[in-house]
Amino acid sequence: MFLTIPTVMTWTRIVAIPLIVGVFYLPLAPETCNLIATVMFIVFAATDWLDGFLARKLNQTSAFGAFLDPVADKFLVCASLLVLVHMQRADVFVALIIIGREIAISALREWMAQIGASRSVAVHMLGKLKTTVQMVAIPFLLYDARVLGVDTRLWGTALIWLAAVLTVWSMAYYLQKALPEIRARVAR
Repeated sequence: MFLTIPTVMTWTRIVAIPLIVGVFYLPLAPETCNLIATVMFIVFAATDWLDGFLARKLNQTSAFGAFLDPVADKFLVCASLLVLVHMQRADVFVALIIIGREIAISALREWMAQIGASRSVAVHMLGKLKTTVQMVAIPFLLYDARVLGVDTRLWGTALIWLAAVLTVWSMAYYLQKALPEIRARVAR
């Protein structure tokens, strides 16, 4: 099912990337650009939950949707991280950890699927927690101001570093789960 409501919502996360990046090139006050990008990110990130909910509710789940959903999430997070690094609101080391993990685990999952062992690297709660922390940290860093006395850059920085720790932890978890199959394949 290529054009169901949930799949179209997933596509919006991919389409959102140049829009969020482009906001920072508009001839507007930096505070206005920050606000627009933050609101856009929150709205598009919310479609991650909503498209999954609707797919199940409307019985419109599909293999294509299951493939596209995590890809859209990764694109949105990685593009936003690159914007934040460019604007010096996130450390390049954090971006390398998060983006590197996404590439490594995606490759691991693809390989495990090819050898018929995809269950050993199925999505785990630790990976979902990592994604949630990222999706909270990024708007804090995009907004980059004080809200009700709270310094969003300070909180965003703490959360993005927490996301980096969870990223490494979840990668270690998935590699540990895949290790028996990897050992068996290498031994052959």
